[in-house]
Amino acid sequence: MAFAELLERAGGVGLFQALQVLTLLLPSILVPSQMLIENFLAAIPGHRCWVRMLDNSSEAPANLSSKDLLTVSIPPGLNREPHQCRRFRQPQWQLLDPNATATNWSEVATEPCVDGWVYDRSTFTSTIVSEWDLVCDNQGLKPMGQSIYMAGVLLGSVSWGFLSDRFGRKPVLSWCCLQVALANTGTIFASNFLIYCGLRFLSAFGAAGIIMIPATLMVEWTTTRRRAVTVTVLGCSYSLGQMALGALAFTLRDWRALQTAVSMPFFAIFLISWWLPESARWLIITGKPEQALQELRKVARINGHKEATKSLTVEVLAASMEEELASVKARRSVLDLFLVPTLRWRSCSMFLVSFSQMISYYGLVLDLQNLGSDIFLLQVLFGAVDLLGRATTTFLLSFLGHRMTLASFQAMAGLSILANIFVPQDLQTVRVVFAVLGKGCFGISLTSINVYKPELYPTTLRMTADGFLQSVGRLGAVMGPLVRMTRQAVPLLAPVSYGVIPIVSSLVLLFFLPETRGLPLPDTIQDLENQKSAAAKGKRQEVVITESTWF
Repeated sequence: MAFAELLERAGGVGLFQALQVLTLLLPSILVPSQMLIENFLAAIPGHRCWVRMLDNSSEAPANLSSKDLLTVSIPPGLNREPHQCRRFRQPQWQLLDPNATATNWSEVATEPCVDGWVYDRSTFTSTIVSEWDLVCDNQGLKPMGQSIYMAGVLLGSVSWGFLSDRFGRKPVLSWCCLQVALANTGTIFASNFLIYCGLRFLSAFGAAGIIMIPATLMVEWTTTRRRAVTVTVLGCSYSLGQMALGALAFTLRDWRALQTAVSMPFFAIFLISWWLPESARWLIITGKPEQALQELRKVARINGHKEATKSLTVEVLAASMEEELASVKARRSVLDLFLVPTLRWRSCSMFLVSFSQMISYYGLVLDLQNLGSDIFLLQVLFGAVDLLGRATTTFLLSFLGHRMTLASFQAMAGLSILANIFVPQDLQTVRVVFAVLGKGCFGISLTSINVYKPELYPTTLRMTADGFLQSVGRLGAVMGPLVRMTRQAVPLLAPVSYGVIPIVSSLVLLFFLPETRGLPLPDTIQDLENQKSAAAKGKRQEVVITESTWF
């Protein structure tokens, strides 16, 4: 854990860290647009069956109004609105009689929308739902498409986590930005839903790396005392991205135009990302001290500590990181996450925490149309409360501790979702209040877990562990939309699942995982054992004080 001393020699937290954060915020702001954009791309507009007499002006009787033609052509559905999925086989002229009732026609007199649908284009000029008719019998394709996207993030999390620990953080991040840019651009030209889903899968695969790597790079280049602040700033960028998505979708009502707007910036980010230094921690632990020294000197120059470029030598690095360099000979494998007792308990507990977060979070945020009619305002509101929650995370982490903050707000998010079960559908304002409260709690818990995760694993396995945790979380994200598909058959299954699972995981957190507030970032498994021994002997405060003397 002597890297903190080397980082302090290179200027601690200075201009480099500020420039690094600003650079990594750019892709992070755009991540929510990739994850949540189908709230708008796949919004379900009002629709009804296409009817020749009603929608072909040359065949419409001149003496009847559009309302009368609608009455005799389309049966009433929910709330006495025109049925969305059926039409009359023959015009039901008797329904124009003022004394006509519902008994004047039967289900036998209707048929499905064999000639297609007419869509309300007052809110969206075009969505993938209206383009490829993902309604009625095909309505299950929408959540299926969302699950395919989350499956791409799941597989990408495993792959990029391993590749980042094998080849480095920086090249993997740059490649992911390029992959997202290319796949998203291809989506604009998709000719059918199958191609669209395939390209979205490739985009999701790359987006997984953009979700994981910026947080790890920031943490590995930041001192212990500033770690929570840095990750909180990163979390706030996600909130700003959610708000920006709502405003952008309000401006661009065509799905292809919106997709273009959130795709092009990734080409620029791909070019900008190449200036970032590789993680010196990772270079040291993987047996590349000379390259690590070059990166440390580069950071020292940017931070204005030019004298450090002379004092930072291979000998100084070797003396400071003697234990860590020795660990290179005993190379760790992914199996250590499950074979080493300390890591096994941490991994299994965090798997449940990550799964519970994602299944509930995406069950909530990908279902805006169920919460209210103005989905643009809801998206901005969700982003605003998320920003407020994440902005307070640093204070909460210092006051409650990293473990307690994560556990308590995860439980509160679950309780907010459960509370909405008892609120009638017509009380939209109350439902929105509970949903927004849950979203804010998720914002705090998601920021907390980004601070907490890196503190549980050594540098040699940090990205691999993060990849596994992200994958388990994305398995929850895949299941979130699928659980929502059961709404018609079992209405309470989705909200009960979304509410109970986070509460259970918060209890696991409290019983099986350690507090890490104030502890330096571990570089080896031995560091974890030393922390455990210090905590058992009541010497945690001594460890914190020793680390803090560098500031």
